[in-house]
Amino acid sequence: MVQTKKKLVVLTGAGISAESGLKTFRDSDGLWEGYSVEDVATPRAWKKNPHLVLDFYNYRRKNVLDALPNAAHSGLAELEKNFDVHIITQNIDDLHERAGSTKVLHLHGEILKMRSEKNEHLVYDIRGDIKLNDRAEDGAQLRPNIVWFEEPVPKIEEAIPIVYSADIFVVVGTSLVVYPAAGLINYVELKTPKFIVDKKIPYTSPMHNLTVIEKPATEGVKDLIEILKL
Repeated sequence: MVQTKKKLVVLTGAGISAESGLKTFRDSDGLWEGYSVEDVATPRAWKKNPHLVLDFYNYRRKNVLDALPNAAHSGLAELEKNFDVHIITQNIDDLHERAGSTKVLHLHGEILKMRSEKNEHLVYDIRGDIKLNDRAEDGAQLRPNIVWFEEPVPKIEEAIPIVYSADIFVVVGTSLVVYPAAGLINYVELKTPKFIVDKKIPYTSPMHNLTVIEKPATEGVKDLIEILKL
């Protein structure tokens, strides 16, 4: 009789990629290289100054391509040997995939993809820069395939049933303050074991079956793997 692997669902955030050298808005009081969220990561910013927005994401794309997966990424990928691992990430980089994870859902889009500004389903791979007047098949300007602040998060509907069906639920490197992603933990069944790994864990209301690992992602995932072996 073949034993079915337990379903391990992992929600990851900026903290897991920070140790690979990728900066976040929250690390610097809402600023990124001197830019605020409102300047570069909203539909209003895109309408006001698309050139600045493209420059910002072109630079971030270079950063992602230069970055390497860290021990937390590779540790989660290694867990596929013993678990049916599903990664739900708030991150726009591809470090989970490069580390070897095979089931990754990007809630907030992917920096290595671009799309028509008029049709979110016209999506293309991109490794270089997106420039003004680069057009999709429908003639519309190409933009980063990123879910900006103030935009809906369509992938959340895909994530909810994955979370609900988890045998084990893990949160790594996120402060659980960015919604709707933070609300996913509310869909985990009460009886399901839950783990939170982050270097600074915010107050959470009392939660059944919760284990807290207050360490950076690389150290915390190593501890998590040891616990899951028990």
